[in-house]
This record gives sequence, structure tokens and C-alpha cells, in this order.
Amino acid sequence: MAAMESNVSKSFHLFLALLFCSILFVDASKSATVIFVDSPSHGFLRSPSYTQSDYMSVPDVAAAMSVLLGFAPSQTISAPSASKLNDILSPSPFSRPRAVFLLEVTAGAVAEHLSHSRFSDSLNRKISFVENSAIIQLPGRNEASFISLDEPLSNVLWTDKHIADFALWIGGSYVSDTVEPLNGELNYPLDNGAELKLHMSQVADREFSISLLTLVHNVQKAIKLHLEATNNGQSPAELLMGSFDCFKGLKEKHSTEGVSQQRMELFVSTFSKIFDLLLDAYRGQIVGVFLLKEKPSAESVSLFDVTSSSQYSRWLAEKEDASDPISIARVLLVRRTLAWITGIILLIATLLGVYFLMNMPLTRDTLLYSNVKLD
Repeated sequence: MAAMESNVSKSFHLFLALLFCSILFVDASKSATVIFVDSPSHGFLRSPSYTQSDYMSVPDVAAAMSVLLGFAPSQTISAPSASKLNDILSPSPFSRPRAVFLLEVTAGAVAEHLSHSRFSDSLNRKISFVENSAIIQLPGRNEASFISLDEPLSNVLWTDKHIADFALWIGGSYVSDTVEPLNGELNYPLDNGAELKLHMSQVADREFSISLLTLVHNVQKAIKLHLEATNNGQSPAELLMGSFDCFKGLKEKHSTEGVSQQRMELFVSTFSKIFDLLLDAYRGQIVGVFLLKEKPSAESVSLFDVTSSSQYSRWLAEKEDASDPISIARVLLVRRTLAWITGIILLIATLLGVYFLMNMPLTRDTLLYSNVKLD
């Protein structure tokens, strides 16, 4: 009997240990880090030394982006959340970039690579448990615009020439295959003196290269739309949102550790050049927000849902057909009648005012009104 109780106790403790380990594994797989990259020429964020909290939730990040865009958060935030936003955002309500570059990155230790790059002084917060998606609500089209950076790359832009141009842009090289197109090798020099080789004949390398080119192309297209809106005199708030997976195409676990480190170094270099393009196009009026997930998930679902609230026009629309001559005559008659009535009323009011002003009795109040100095 005692032996049976001992076995039951051991089994129970073993079950608790397995349950605890599984909870730790789930929490680790859902842990994330958010990094806020400020503009070098504008102070939209607090100094990294000004910090009181190291943790944020996904709704807190969504609220911070809404404030950076110049709008109130879509949901009522609590006092602790407001304190976390105060630790990040500039206290001046007029210091808002009205443009945010949001990128969700799936990569194990990309935060370490960013800490050794030009973004080492950026604000970063831990998200201990990734909750359900948060809502970012934007106003109408005239006040805010949402640009997705996840549109797939067309076959027209996936050529040896585009790959070679991209390799040259990031400081690498591309050796094309003279026999078969899109079968070359992209080479990128790493900081440790080694060289990352991406073979377009391999599925993993090709998918990773396509993801990089897609991100760069969509950012360039977003910049073009921004410049067109600026030239037309429009200045809506802009949210550029996309995702990137450094593990894309890697199926075997033993290959993700070493290869992904090299991929992350290439991604950080590419991202640095992308952010320089955005800073130049937006004249420094932009902030980068990067959510770094440590492990890839089975479902590539974004943590942010962007919605737009439609606003009804305050102008009265004429429902009549403008091509109908009878309707046009009616509209002109009503407008002319209103204009004549308004003009007659103004004329009568002016004549009455002049008459009473000329025949105003001289009293103490009227003399004071006429700026006459009395003893």
C-alpha cells in the first residue's frame, strides 16, 4: 500500500514538472520584444535613460502607435498603460511624427544584432506574453492612410537584374547563371569576415531573398505614394505595416541556428538602409516600431488589426440630375431668390442703422459710446 502511494506521489510530481515545463515553453514561444526607433533629427520619443517600466502589452503598443500617428487610442487605456506610454512618448502633444513604420519580425536573436548596430540606443520593451491581436483604429481616408508592406512580389520584378541591383544596394554581389535564369548566387560579406551565400536554386534561400526584395519594393512603393500625396498638398497620417520571417524556408531544426544568424545580420543591414530611405523621404517625420518574435508560429497571424472608421460628409449633396434643364432652372431660381432676399435684408438693416445713428439722442451713454470726453 505504501509503495503504491509512493508511486502515485512520484507520478503526480512528474506530471506537475511536465506541466510547468510546458507552460514555460509556451510562454517562451510567445515572448516578444518591441523596439521603438526614433528619428535622429526629431525627438518624438523619450531618452532610453528615462525609463520606469521594462514591460508592455500588445494593446499598449497599439495605443502608442495611435498617439504617434496623432490620434487618440481606439480603446480606453488604464492608468498603468498610460504610465508606460509616458515613459516612451515625448510629453509634447505637438511632437508627433504622424508616420509610423511597423514591422513584425520573426527571428530568434535579432534584438542582439540590433543592439550592436546603429539602433543600439533605441527604446526596447519586453512583451512577456503575446496576447490576442490589438486594434489600431484609423480615421477616414482623408486623415489617415494604411499601406501594407506584405503585398507579394510580381514575377516581373523577380529577375536576375533586380536581384543584382538589390545585392549591389546592400553591399553584396550576385553571380547569375548563364545557362538557367534565376539560378545564381547572392553573396553578402558578414562582419566576421565570412560570406553569406544565398543560392537561388535552393528553396530556403530563394524564399528568403524574395522576402527581402518584397519588403524593399513595397517600401519604395509606399515612399512613391507619400511623395505623390505631398506634391498634391495632402498630408494624412501614414501607417506602414508589414512582416518578415527570418526562418522562412528553413524546415530542419539543425539548420536554423547557424544559418538564421547570418540571415539576421543581412536583415539588419537591409533594414538599416530601408529606414534611411524612409527618413529621407519623410524628412525625419517618422518613427519605427518593430515587434520581434523569438520563434516562428504555425499560423502567421499579425498581432495588430487595422480598421478604418468611415466619416460621413457634412456637405449637403444635390440629388437631382445635373443634366436635367428643369432641375437646373429650379436650382438657379432658388439660389437667386435667396440671394435677393438676403441682399434686401442687409440693405434695410444698413439703412436703419445709419438712420438711428444719425438721430441718436445726446445722452451721457451715447457720448461715451461716441468717445466724447466728459468732465
